Amino acid sequence: MDTLSKEMRNVSISFDLLTNVENSCVIKFGNTIVICTATIEESVPHFLRKSGMGWVTAEYGMLPGSTNERMRREAKQTAQSGRTQEIQRLIGRSLRVAVDRVALGERQIIVDCDVIQADGGTRCASICGGWVALKLATNTLKRNGLIKFDPIIRHVAAISCGIVDGEKKLDLNYQEDSAAETDANFVMDDRGDLIEVQCSAEKKPFSKEDFEIMFSMASEGIKKLVEIQKSVLDE
Repeated sequence: MDTLSKEMRNVSISFDLLTNVENSCVIKFGNTIVICTATIEESVPHFLRKSGMGWVTAEYGMLPGSTNERMRREAKQTAQSGRTQEIQRLIGRSLRVAVDRVALGERQIIVDCDVIQADGGTRCASICGGWVALKLATNTLKRNGLIKFDPIIRHVAAISCGIVDGEKKLDLNYQEDSAAETDANFVMDDRGDLIEVQCSAEKKPFSKEDFEIMFSMASEGIKKLVEIQKSVLDE
């Protein structure tokens, strides 16, 4: 018989780690810990010059001590791994949906997500914490008089779901994720609208009903994550 586990890991967001970077936070999903920072640059990629529109992009990386076996620094390799490129593009796409790029003005915000400890869900934690860092950056722009209106138009958060030994679970850790029959990541906004879904059968196909149950579980999880984002920003 199928069972459900709607419990999320403990999620927290704090701002007390970095002193050199104004727009930064540390997000924890259980034992997964990610440092998220947002850097403002008064320039845009060449394809946006003289367009009057801003840009949001992301970079993602796992530090050597983030996993049980040392993760090799990608800076020492000739190119980033396909996994890293895929994740940072996902983060960038997700965060751009949160921003009115005309209101942002012709400038770029780079969101860096550095995993210092990995136990599953690093891309989802990066999106959730990356949104907070992005919001801090736009607050800085507004406080300094560089923009008139807040360009953030929606909250964005992400959470994983999966089927493990027939049980549908929310917010998988590494052990659960590595044993999952189905693995999914949902990116949504504060209205419950979908931004991106990644869902794949790892061992056997899943049904439409399975997907709809995971979607419902993810929706509830996203609501909780948005509330956490709001509470730490005193919204």
